[in-house]
Amino acid sequence: MGRESLGNSPIGRLVRIVGPDPATKEIVEEDAFLPETLPREVTLSTETWTAVNTATAALARLDGAARLIPSPGLLRRPTLRREAQSTSALEGTYAPFADVLAADRDDPGSLTAELREVLNFERVAEMAFAWPEDRPLTTGLAGRASGNSRSRNCRRAQRRRGPAGPHRGRGSRGSGFAEARYVPTPPGDQLKAGVEALLGWIADPPRIPMVVQAAMVHYQFETLHPYSDGNGRIGRLLVIVQLLRGVVIREPLLVVSPWFEQRRGLYQDALLELSCTGDWDAWVSFFAEGVAASATESQEKVERLVALREELRSVVQSAGKRGAAERLAADLVGGPYVTGSTVAGLYSLSGQGATNAIRTLVELGVLDPAFRDSRGAQVYVAPAVIRALS
Repeated sequence: MGRESLGNSPIGRLVRIVGPDPATKEIVEEDAFLPETLPREVTLSTETWTAVNTATAALARLDGAARLIPSPGLLRRPTLRREAQSTSALEGTYAPFADVLAADRDDPGSLTAELREVLNFERVAEMAFAWPEDRPLTTGLAGRASGNSRSRNCRRAQRRRGPAGPHRGRGSRGSGFAEARYVPTPPGDQLKAGVEALLGWIADPPRIPMVVQAAMVHYQFETLHPYSDGNGRIGRLLVIVQLLRGVVIREPLLVVSPWFEQRRGLYQDALLELSCTGDWDAWVSFFAEGVAASATESQEKVERLVALREELRSVVQSAGKRGAAERLAADLVGGPYVTGSTVAGLYSLSGQGATNAIRTLVELGVLDPAFRDSRGAQVYVAPAVIRALS
């Protein structure tokens, strides 16, 4: 299904744009797709409703697993970093997960351009998760998420002022308009109105299941493609934000990007097919399958980490140790890389107290020396936690 099918779309229309072709640099006229405002209801098949219910149940089980740990917020960091790493990979920026886990935001000298971009997403996600529930989402928040960390001015991305690059699929950029299957909404009043309508829809959603709402919002955002960079990562972040604001989950421990990353071609095809046919049923079914699988995988990982937390604590207790060493062992599931200074800060210890706690865990085989950071500090790692997270 190609770009010519968009001309018959029941949920959008083609509009003429003029701009430079990325391949030839010549000024050309092309057709870009402008989606209609999201509908307030959709017709879904029995099979798709079953998929939606399956996804909702999987999210409920993930939420239940999160409550098994006294401080579920402890698992936010590794979860966020997995999502950040995978969503950045979908955008074309790859950093090994072990490097992402080890990255220290307070040690910028040790960060590659790829790691800076991944950690920028982590910061914005934290901001989004802390956004007050009674405050509507804004384009400003989304703009921060789309910032390109490899540029010097990455705090806030700009709305597009020119045509977006053409796409072979949806998110996979082609070399020129001639090879594109899809050209996003042109900038200007139409794009601005489309984004404002979407934010209004999110603020006052129809009475349909949250999984269906998330599927519709994700499609609409990706189709509008309002920012110059990072639209994919914002769209996937919106999925988790919506589920949080709808109290489907109470902790952001869901990781969705790996499932879509592994099915990149199917994902892009499904988005394009919806634009061409208006078949919400097929898209919602695909999206719900991804959410269900992601929630189940996230739940299993949370349960492994909860069990590992108790196992590491038991190792320390069995050795007759208590205090900071025990607390540190239990908390390693939330941050498997530590230094003396981070341990001292976390538990209000002296430098010697932090050293003693780390030495105890090294002697017990819970921690291993890993590497020295750019400041010369020794970094230690919990191998069992890395295995569980990977």
